[in-house]
Amino acid sequence: MHTSRIAIVGAGLAGLYAAFLLEQRGITDYVVLEARARVGGRIASLWPDENDTMEAFDLGPSWYWPELQHSLEVLVKSLGLTSFAQYETGDMIVERSHQVPPVRMQGFVNQPPSMRLRGGMQALIDALRQRIGSARIYTGQAVYSMSLTSSGSVELGCAGGQRYTAQHVLLAVPPRLAAQSVTFSPSLPERITQQWASTATWMAPQAKYVALYPTPFWREDHLSGEARSLMGPLGEIHDASHPDGHGALFGFFSLPARARAQLGDEALRQHCRAQLARLFGPQASSPEGEVIRDWAQELFTATDADQMPSEHHSMAPSARAEDGAWQPCLIGIGSEWGEQYAGYLAGAIEAAERGVADVLAQ
Repeated sequence: MHTSRIAIVGAGLAGLYAAFLLEQRGITDYVVLEARARVGGRIASLWPDENDTMEAFDLGPSWYWPELQHSLEVLVKSLGLTSFAQYETGDMIVERSHQVPPVRMQGFVNQPPSMRLRGGMQALIDALRQRIGSARIYTGQAVYSMSLTSSGSVELGCAGGQRYTAQHVLLAVPPRLAAQSVTFSPSLPERITQQWASTATWMAPQAKYVALYPTPFWREDHLSGEARSLMGPLGEIHDASHPDGHGALFGFFSLPARARAQLGDEALRQHCRAQLARLFGPQASSPEGEVIRDWAQELFTATDADQMPSEHHSMAPSARAEDGAWQPCLIGIGSEWGEQYAGYLAGAIEAAERGVADVLAQ
């Protein structure tokens, strides 16, 4: 039985940032328990060259907005990371039906601009992990139970039989996943359980396709790499290239999760290549690398309730019980608990900051 002051459940952005904040305050009596074999959670990347970590392509979230999300921007700068604006120069392509060829139209320019990181969002995860004691991060630890002991601490049980105890738990996993996969003893208040179970998990219904090319050839034709399609399989497409690196396009699937599962990855890749050729010309039909990441099939991200996408980000549920036995020792800090940016990367930052402050105040 491993005993610590604080247990952080989940090693995505929120969990690692919470550990980073504790380290900054000189607190090392904590553990981070991660169900996956890797850290990062819903942040994951594709590296065309494993020796060049500065060119990574995001399979999860890609963008942030420094002018609006100040805490995240402060963190990015403090870690010495480099950002660049999403490429949006040129026309976009719109595909409306099989009977009408795709058309060019003036592209959209986001204001404030959408920003990306050199090295992908994985660079943020890697920088945080480097500043955290690696001995305090335990991967392959899927927490399935939390029980209050007679002394008021929390005993956490993991699927592999490991057990941990802590005075406080920072829950850095999606609320819906926690409500479904963790057994609480005594039970959480019904209101909290219902709120968490009804909170859509950001990214969970989505899948991304990334195609790599030697160069971003579409720019030579004054195209931004952005496209919208009512035909699919990709509904929204963007330029994913890095400055002075590979050309890349990525798209979000418009097909529902169950339809994607029925088709399978190989058929989906064939349909994606055919669609990119329709939109950007024959060069797009032969990427030198391609990958699909279907988050709806991720055991530690999605539940059955997440198979259909929500039209908007959910409002943040309550992060802790208002009273009762769990009130002083359990706080939700995943991105869905961000009060201003629930479901975004910045939501993970704000929720983790609030959760750590609440624990230290006690």
